[in-house]
Amino acid sequence: MQGTRSKAAGKERHMEQVKRPRRLRSNEILRKMARETRMDRSALIYPMFIVEGENIKEEILSMPGQSRYSADRMGEKLEELSDAGVSSVMFFGIPSKKDAFGSMAYAEDGVVQQAFRTAKRDFPNLYLIGDVCMCEYTSHGHCGILSGRDVDNDRTLEYLAKTAVSQAQAGADMAAPSDMMDGRVAAIRKALDRAGFSHTPVMSYSAKFASSFYGPFRKAAESAPSFGDRKTYQMDYHNRREAVKEALLDEEEGADILMVKPALAYGDLIREIKNASHLPVAAYSVSGEYSMVKAAALAGFIEEESVMCEMAASAFRAGADLYITYFAKELAECMKRGQIG
Repeated sequence: MQGTRSKAAGKERHMEQVKRPRRLRSNEILRKMARETRMDRSALIYPMFIVEGENIKEEILSMPGQSRYSADRMGEKLEELSDAGVSSVMFFGIPSKKDAFGSMAYAEDGVVQQAFRTAKRDFPNLYLIGDVCMCEYTSHGHCGILSGRDVDNDRTLEYLAKTAVSQAQAGADMAAPSDMMDGRVAAIRKALDRAGFSHTPVMSYSAKFASSFYGPFRKAAESAPSFGDRKTYQMDYHNRREAVKEALLDEEEGADILMVKPALAYGDLIREIKNASHLPVAAYSVSGEYSMVKAAALAGFIEEESVMCEMAASAFRAGADLYITYFAKELAECMKRGQIG
């Protein structure tokens, strides 16, 4: 009699359990139908390092699988990206000569200007984005013009504006200021408009944190500061409200896209800024994120492709519309296979 009552109670509980989330996980087709976060290859942007010289393809030791290219060799990588379905590339120039004013950042024949002209000629269907900053070009490695041992914010704006215009004249489709100077979006927007580039968008590094995740990039771009650090202009990673404030200020100044950098540890800020603004939000999965995955995979601790896909999904789930990543080609191939997306 006890067994009969127990079976009846179990059947009753079974009938009462109406809400069963597992129903929508029962097979792959249904899981994809119910997927909340969807990604597309058009949202991927690949950051690329361009060096002066000819016939150069140098492996970046701090970023396994990545290389620095001269303008005459970068086509090899651009072809791979294009074939994989990656349509946007961001160039970072590494000049052979540097000075206190970063003059090669805005020189007509600068390394990145040459790269834009070559890419625009050989790959007209690619969308080209210019990183607008001084750190790769200055002899001191800081992101602006110095006054003593401090970066002079307002004086730097003139040089950033000149750099953005110079890149647009060379073929850049978008300006992406990464310096974190106050007022730089307004200065760049005004300069682009005056130079006849009113339709050139600005993707602002709005919430760029003073992060330890940038280490491999600084080796690759030869952009580590020769003294001090960048904490007087890049953001304190403890601050949430300040990040939203920075983003909204950039929107007021004319930014077309807002960016959070880094991505992996800053999903909360991606979501905060997404909720606060109607502009598209980009997330930059930086060099340290890439190199950690590579190092752990090489050691056999993780499965690289799965972790790469999960990291990307987390950024899009947080609210990113665009994803800047050194894994762009690999992610695009995963999307093509239906593994992610």
